[in-house]
Amino acid sequence: MSADQLPTTSREVRLASYPEGEVTLDHFELAESELAEPGEGQVVVRNDWMALGSVALDQMNPDTTLPIPVFQPGVALWGRTVGTVVRSNSPALAVGDLVEHFSGWRDYAVGAAHEFYKRDRSLLPSPEYFLSQGPTAWHGMVETAQVKEGDIVFVSGATNGVGALAGQIARLHGAAKVIGSTGSKEKIDFLVKEVGFDAAFDYHDGPVAEQLAALAPNGVDVVFDNVGGEQFEAAVQIASRGARFALCGALAGQHGNGGSPRLPLMSAITKDLTLRGFATMHTPEQLDGWNARFGTWLADGTIVFPHTVVEGGVPALPQAFLDLLDRRYSGTVLVRLGG
Repeated sequence: MSADQLPTTSREVRLASYPEGEVTLDHFELAESELAEPGEGQVVVRNDWMALGSVALDQMNPDTTLPIPVFQPGVALWGRTVGTVVRSNSPALAVGDLVEHFSGWRDYAVGAAHEFYKRDRSLLPSPEYFLSQGPTAWHGMVETAQVKEGDIVFVSGATNGVGALAGQIARLHGAAKVIGSTGSKEKIDFLVKEVGFDAAFDYHDGPVAEQLAALAPNGVDVVFDNVGGEQFEAAVQIASRGARFALCGALAGQHGNGGSPRLPLMSAITKDLTLRGFATMHTPEQLDGWNARFGTWLADGTIVFPHTVVEGGVPALPQAFLDLLDRRYSGTVLVRLGG
């Protein structure tokens, strides 16, 4: 469809109501909105790919303690997206430009040009690669945990988009061994055979501390924690003296899983552990730096981009999100919207 053949409406997914328990399809509403003509300084973007993340669950909670904006009932949700400019009233962006933005969960986005970040298509193999969670993985593993040559690394929740890249980044920085935790035999095979982890275990198979100790008998030097709960506690127990923890997420406490982490304080003190939480809010320049680095690694085969593609466009988003919460996917979850 050319810019001159744009539809008059755009499909979007709205929050129907705040969930009081498990999220279901009833909490979403598929609707159509008028596709407005862009005003002065505005553009129309066809959304091509959207990344799904579990943080949207917290954004459905009006009482969340996280410092993030909360979705509003009756209003379209939003999320990280890449798309193509199909109409422009701004000198900053031209028709055909690839842009990244946060007005996902819809077919088209209309807004001021400065709300859309131009991306260089030549850096990566395909537009959806710009939605990797590599910036978060890099920030946590390199800048927060300061992984170095010879480290024994443990990544909890390693099958998700952040964890799978964090483990690979650790290997590229000389880690001697990278261990991951996950939730099934199939995902163990995914981490070891496809992603390149040295070892992985299923946290369902027994006490995490025992499984981790068996794979890291001399302790772990770096922990990239996506989970919290028992896995965080086990990592503190097994950690070597001076180990560095990058605290990325707390999946054990989401979606009714319980498991708020307890900090074995004396172990952390006597082992001289460094525990640092982090959030990734990079500048466009930093993101460009990551994308250039990522593209080089992909081209020479030193890294892979673990991701799952969901077809079906905007109508498929609610079910894909529920499947994400049920941990049915591996790697970054990408929904093909258009293009």
